[in-house]
Amino acid sequence: MQQTMHHSATTSTAPVPARRRGSRGVRPMRLARMMIAVLLAVVLPVQQALAISLIRDAETETFLRDISEPVFVAAGLNPQAVNTYIVNASSINAFVTGGQNVFMHTGTIQQAETPNEIIGVMAHETGHITGGHLSRSQEAVATATAPAIIGYLLGIGALFAGAGDAGLALITGGQTLAQRTFLSYSRTQEASADQAALDFLERTGQSGQGLVSFFDKLADQEALSERSQDPYVRTHPLSRERIAALENRVSLSPFKDAQDPKEWQERLELVKAKLHGFIDRPAVTFRRYPETNTSKPARYARAIAYYKIPNTDRAVQEMNALIADYPDNAYFHEFKGQILFESGRAAEAADAYAAAERLLPDQPLILVGLGQALLGTGEKAKVSEARATLERATQIERDYPTAFRLLAQAYADEGNTAMAALSTSEQYAAGGRLPEAKQWAERAKRELPQGSPAWQRADDISRIEKPRL
Repeated sequence: MQQTMHHSATTSTAPVPARRRGSRGVRPMRLARMMIAVLLAVVLPVQQALAISLIRDAETETFLRDISEPVFVAAGLNPQAVNTYIVNASSINAFVTGGQNVFMHTGTIQQAETPNEIIGVMAHETGHITGGHLSRSQEAVATATAPAIIGYLLGIGALFAGAGDAGLALITGGQTLAQRTFLSYSRTQEASADQAALDFLERTGQSGQGLVSFFDKLADQEALSERSQDPYVRTHPLSRERIAALENRVSLSPFKDAQDPKEWQERLELVKAKLHGFIDRPAVTFRRYPETNTSKPARYARAIAYYKIPNTDRAVQEMNALIADYPDNAYFHEFKGQILFESGRAAEAADAYAAAERLLPDQPLILVGLGQALLGTGEKAKVSEARATLERATQIERDYPTAFRLLAQAYADEGNTAMAALSTSEQYAAGGRLPEAKQWAERAKRELPQGSPAWQRADDISRIEKPRL
């Protein structure tokens, strides 16, 4: 499991109190901050990915894709065009952003009792995509922002007139009205997405009960303060009437009692154990999965906890025992490879990753792990194998910076500086760092044969324009 951090500036949405010194006590910078706070309070519901920590894990990603793909197909979407991201956050939440990007909190997965609950959430978010709610949300934001701006302007006038309390009341009043305007629009979208989700589930012969039970878990939170609510409640307004409408339709479905495949339930328990093992403190994991629990998920979680302590020998021992009992589980071999590589045993790690790759030959994250381990051996004879492995990984997944960084290292070790420069350019492009990507692309073009496929790719990168906001 790998974690990548995506940061951008965040600003508090709470208005900054004015100093009690008359109009001169309110500085222009402070006013600007208040305006930013007001606008962010309106825009944030549809800009939820400002600063998030993303997890990359082959097992969890594959599980989510396998259980969601039938829904995407039923919705008329190309499953390959839908990107699912795992957010490292203990809260229950899921949301969609520009295009077909679905973000799922680890807390949602960890608190799900059945795959059907996760499928229901994914179906609901798919309903937002097919309903065009993302583009319509921009219209809602524009409509909702108007009261905030009017309230802001009136409030600023009052502040400069010396009426600090009245000015702040006008500003926050406009903010509150704007939020209500947006949320009233959002409730319409939510009802539409609910119905679309049930349509998709019926087309796939699956029950909608998971969506109902998921909402039941959250319904009581509407009475809590926003600080105590899970983000899903704030961004997906719930009500007992809404849940009742869902329950009524699900009760009439011929698939209301349909059960998840047993294999999916088993995979969910393993994924939950893995997330708990990596995210929780080892002491918490050992309490959650005591030694008396000899199930496969419990043994998996404890192995991860030993790895985190770190007690490498015990972690490897636990994984060897699991692999002996379940030799066809590619992810057990993969995790053993991670333990070994991070403890400086690259050659052994390469063997473990190779075993995982034989079981899942087209899994890009496993290929990246194998390539990294081969490079880590420091053996020249392994460099070409590492380069070929990483080339396969980048052909399957084009937006993983780590894969291109390692590929650049492999090319450099082979003495191919031109392709190393191109791979470095790809690394920066995949990471959204366009100036650096262009710089390295130009460097690659100077060394590559003009007109060759590699040169053409470098030329394409050098011509990418910064997207307009």
